[in-house]
Amino acid sequence: MSKKVLITGGAGFIGLHLANRLLDEGYQVDLVDNFSRAVDDQELKAIVSRKKVRSYTIDLLEEKESDVLDNDYDYIFHLAAIIGVIHVMNKPYNVLFDNIQMLGNIIKFTKRLKNLSRFFFASTSEVYAGTLKHFELPIPTPEVTPLAITDLSHPRTSYMLSKIYGEALCLQAGIPYTVFRPHNVYGPRMGMAHVVPELLKKAYLAEDGDHIEVFSIEHTRCFCYIDDAIEILWRMIINESCEGKTLNLGTQNPEISVKEVAETCFRVVGKDLVIDSLSPLPGSPARRGPDMRQTKKLINYESQVGLEEGVQKTYTWYKNNIFEGDQLTAK
Repeated sequence: MSKKVLITGGAGFIGLHLANRLLDEGYQVDLVDNFSRAVDDQELKAIVSRKKVRSYTIDLLEEKESDVLDNDYDYIFHLAAIIGVIHVMNKPYNVLFDNIQMLGNIIKFTKRLKNLSRFFFASTSEVYAGTLKHFELPIPTPEVTPLAITDLSHPRTSYMLSKIYGEALCLQAGIPYTVFRPHNVYGPRMGMAHVVPELLKKAYLAEDGDHIEVFSIEHTRCFCYIDDAIEILWRMIINESCEGKTLNLGTQNPEISVKEVAETCFRVVGKDLVIDSLSPLPGSPARRGPDMRQTKKLINYESQVGLEEGVQKTYTWYKNNIFEGDQLTAK
C-alpha cells in the first residue's frame, strides 16, 4: 500500500511542488487549503486531476472542519500560514493568532491518527532575525544558534514569533516531528512578492538603457531553487534520522548580493539596464545564509541548481504564464 500524505497549504508555492514530487513517487496526496489565492490556477487544476490526489477546501482556524479528513496519514506537512510582508505589516495580530491557531488545530488532529510517521512543520529563516539584531549571528547560521526576538511592538516580529512558538509546540506535542527552516527558496509559481520575480518583471517591462530601482543592493542571501528544496524535503521524508530534528533548508554557497541577483535577472531577460540603488528595506538583514552541514550529513545532498540556471527556469515560467498574459499590469 502506498504511503499517504496530507499537505496543509497544499495550493501554495512549496506545497504544490511537493505534491507533484510525492505523486511522482507513488504516494497518495491530500491537499488542504482555503484556496483563496488559487483562482484559475491551471497547475493546481492539473495536479488535482491526477490519480491519487484529493483536495479539501478547509478553514484550519475551525477545528471541526478537519473531521472530513482521514485518520491514516503517514506524513503531514503543515505549510499553511499567513505570510507576506503586506499581511505581516498590516495584520500582525492575525499573523500571530491565526498561525498558532492553525498549527494547534492540526496538532490536535494528529492525535487521532493511527500510524503517523512524521509531522513536518515549515518554520522560517526569520527565526534568526532577533539574534542578528541583538547579538553576534554566525553566518552561515547553524540550527543550534540561540534564538532572540525583535521588538514585540514591531509588526514584523509577529511572523517570526509565530514560527518560534510553532517550533516549540511541535517539540512539546509528543508527536514525531521534523522542523525545517526554509532560506530564500524561489522558482516558478511563487507569486510576485519576492526579489527574483519582482526583478524579472521590472526587466521584462523595461527598455534597454532604462534605470531600475533596486533596494538593499549590498545585502546578501543564499538562494535555493525550488527543485533543490523539494529534493531536500523528499530526503527528509525517507531518512528516519531526520525525526526529532530542526533543520535548515536551503543552499549554503554561494552567498550572493542583491545587486548580483538583479544583474543576473537583467542578463536572463536580455536587457541592458542600469541599477539605481535604493536604501535597504526596513527590517531587512544585511546577510542571511544557512549552515547546511547538519542537513547534508543526514540526507547526503546539497543543492545542484545555480542561480543563473534557476533564474532562467523561473523567468521561462513567468514569461509564459504571467508576463505575456492578462495578469501583468502594463507599465
